[in-house]
Amino acid sequence: MRHESLRGLLLLTPALVILGVTVAVPFLFMGAMSLWTQIGFDYADDWSLRNFTAILTEPLYTTLLLRSLGMAVAATFVTVVLAYPMAYFLAFHVRSNKLIWLIIITLPFWTSYLLRVFAWRVILGYEGVINSGLMELGLIGEPLQFLLYSRTAVIITLAHAWAAFAFLPIYVSLEKIDKSVLEASADLGEPPLMRFFRVVLPLSMPGVIAGTFLMFIPTVGDYVTPALVGGPDAAMIGNLIQLQFGTVNNWPMGAALAITMIVAITLVGLMFLALMYGLRRWAR
Repeated sequence: MRHESLRGLLLLTPALVILGVTVAVPFLFMGAMSLWTQIGFDYADDWSLRNFTAILTEPLYTTLLLRSLGMAVAATFVTVVLAYPMAYFLAFHVRSNKLIWLIIITLPFWTSYLLRVFAWRVILGYEGVINSGLMELGLIGEPLQFLLYSRTAVIITLAHAWAAFAFLPIYVSLEKIDKSVLEASADLGEPPLMRFFRVVLPLSMPGVIAGTFLMFIPTVGDYVTPALVGGPDAAMIGNLIQLQFGTVNNWPMGAALAITMIVAITLVGLMFLALMYGLRRWAR
């Protein structure tokens, strides 16, 4: 056992070193930078919590953070709800050529992220596919204003741009379910709907949780999508962080905003895990 543990540690060492160098060290440096204070083009020598105090007391920062969390939750919910039926169909109803189906489903994600965002600008634009089609059908008299440069556009684009990160974990989790368990449940007289809620859904929850985190975490800090398809009311915390590091050149405030966002994501993630644990105990 001692040799097996040592062998496992040796196998993990390269990955741990890479993570330490590329993730932990920059994170520690960013945490130290967040305690600096910018004065003109220079930084103050003493460390303080002025940046975090400003974030907690300034309504602009809290508004953008809460808006980002809300839009990320909405995009994640929409994506998981739409991805689950697709993954369920592929896992239980497609008997052959599953690889071809996987390629077809994930084919849009082979293109650049920016190209997909620009494609949604074309689709949701005032003279885009949706508005032009509805006007041709006579359903609307003028283009719908809320489709582009709005929170709706950002949520739709985020839901599509990160859909594969929610679909694949759910599909893998459903694919690994032992079909004999479903057969045993059917033999015991469980109706199909109850069989889904009492057998399939609980066994696939690891994939749902993994897909939720893989979808939620990157969408909170996304700044490209709000900049391209969102308007002033759809700006997110990522746009402000990019502004601090780029245009304003206030790196300490940008680092403090990034740390605050990470803490907020962690708290929301822990609340989600606690909710899932409570639902699991209640289902038992």
